Amino acid sequence: MTAQHDDSALLPGFDAPEIGPTGRPLTHFPVPAPLRGHGPARVITLCNQKGGVGKTTTTINLGAALAEYGRKVLAVDFDPQGALSAGLGVATHDVPTIYDLLLGSIANPAEAIVPSTVPGLDVIPANIDLSAAEVHLVNEVARETILARVLRKVSDDYDVILIDCQPSLGLLTVNALTAAHGVLIPLECEFFALRGVALLVETIDKVRDRLNPAIELDGILATMYDARTLHSREVLERVVETFGDQVLETVIGRTVKFPDASVAGTPITSFAPEHAAAEAYRQLARELISRGAVA
Repeated sequence: MTAQHDDSALLPGFDAPEIGPTGRPLTHFPVPAPLRGHGPARVITLCNQKGGVGKTTTTINLGAALAEYGRKVLAVDFDPQGALSAGLGVATHDVPTIYDLLLGSIANPAEAIVPSTVPGLDVIPANIDLSAAEVHLVNEVARETILARVLRKVSDDYDVILIDCQPSLGLLTVNALTAAHGVLIPLECEFFALRGVALLVETIDKVRDRLNPAIELDGILATMYDARTLHSREVLERVVETFGDQVLETVIGRTVKFPDASVAGTPITSFAPEHAAAEAYRQLARELISRGAVA
């Protein structure tokens, strides 16, 4: 894709704009002003039915970056693998989890909320028990809205609630989409990752038509990008051609620092605060605030 430049960039005395990986002029998103108060939260679901595209990594590090900017964040682990909880060093066994809240064995979400090591970032953990939730909920009245009813009880305490979904389009993911104001789709810069996006967008449209008219696509986030490979560059170009401005300007590069931070049970913004990947997630936080997806 050929980058389009403003005519003024070709005139003497004007500098050509810096072009980012998406082929568009880079925007320097400002550091957001502090908030005067907190809540009610905007709920953002991170969703992609393909596994290994960076949903959990993005939930952890976007949440940590937003907390750095003074936002109160609740991260909801909605994957039975419990990777979000582990990545933030939160215990998942013999503790109240999102499963208990869905089934009603715990009525107050505050009983399951655990503070992370990052000030301003809290977690509702999950474990393998969550894999049984779809079976238990299938006969419930208004089963698609159970998570929304849970989160409504704590919405006023947070500025943003991030839901990390499992790689599936089943009942749990439909619950997460029904509870959400916006959807963020992490998309690996790899050809096969492109194939399922149309199905995911179709699912979002169905949820909008039948369950949640207010849901919006907040953006598609390119992840695991490697500028050194032609494949990564071509896939990102294809994504921008297909989805246009729905593709976020921020691009998350591939780095071994992410698994290192996960093993340490801490976000990369704390594990390697000066690393380019940490700055990329801070830019993502600033971009979402600038777009109005986060207060």
